[in-house]
Amino acid sequence: MDQTQKIAIGSIGVAIVVLALKYAAYAVTGSVALYSDALESVINVVTSMVALYAIRVSLQPADAKHPYGHAKAEYFSAVLEGVLIVVAALLILREAYLAYLTPRSFDQPALGLAINATASVINAAWAWVLLRHGRRVRSHALLADGRHLVADVLTSIGVAAGLAAAALTGIAILDPALAALVALNILWSGWRVITESLGGLMDEAAPDETLSRIRDLISIHAEGAIEAHDLRTRHAGRLTFVDFHLVVPGHLTVADAHAICDQVERALKSEMEGAHVTIHVEPEDKAKHSGIVVL
Repeated sequence: MDQTQKIAIGSIGVAIVVLALKYAAYAVTGSVALYSDALESVINVVTSMVALYAIRVSLQPADAKHPYGHAKAEYFSAVLEGVLIVVAALLILREAYLAYLTPRSFDQPALGLAINATASVINAAWAWVLLRHGRRVRSHALLADGRHLVADVLTSIGVAAGLAAAALTGIAILDPALAALVALNILWSGWRVITESLGGLMDEAAPDETLSRIRDLISIHAEGAIEAHDLRTRHAGRLTFVDFHLVVPGHLTVADAHAICDQVERALKSEMEGAHVTIHVEPEDKAKHSGIVVL
């Protein structure tokens, strides 16, 4: 089992612990804002399980039915996470509305805030782990989970501030009002996760800085060729697919042209982990005199 799967399993354990703490905070106070925070943690447990499954699927090697591998499974996981976050936000809005109609008093706010703060510290630490490792291995499932936890931490800070204000002022309506604000923040977080994940499912090109580096590597390492054009890229989880046309002098043998392609491919793969490179060789009369000039 690789480190990514171990971290995904750890996310499930952390989510369960945080859920227990947040529910305890709600139980001792009766605060609808703390209830909304705990409800979001239920989503964290579910999405952590889905993320683990998606990561395991994405790591499976290519087969006859999936010749390009299974890396896109992580995007489906992230889309599902975004949808569940939106559902949680709508449920929280419902609870906030009911609490607005019938304001509730709450007990032991100091104890509840202390328990919730402990859960937030755990969430913040684990979010850092997820984002750090997710960026390093380009795991969309871990990144989506990490960004969700960051939003969760910010939400918890807002909840704590509102609950403290309600306890100090005695204005009970602050509790449902804050829960509604929490729901709107969660709704925005869920929408961002969905849109970012759909970009991967729609074969978005690599970021501009990555494209620039790919062009530089081709220009430097395609010595013996004339130019490269029609460069295309797409992301699929940890994988980056790169394909382009490489124009070579007409007198080159197939073996010589193949050697140039091998040189370029090695350069791209050495700098970009998970790069899959396809090069279409063309004779010099196909040159477009545009695109990438070989140095």
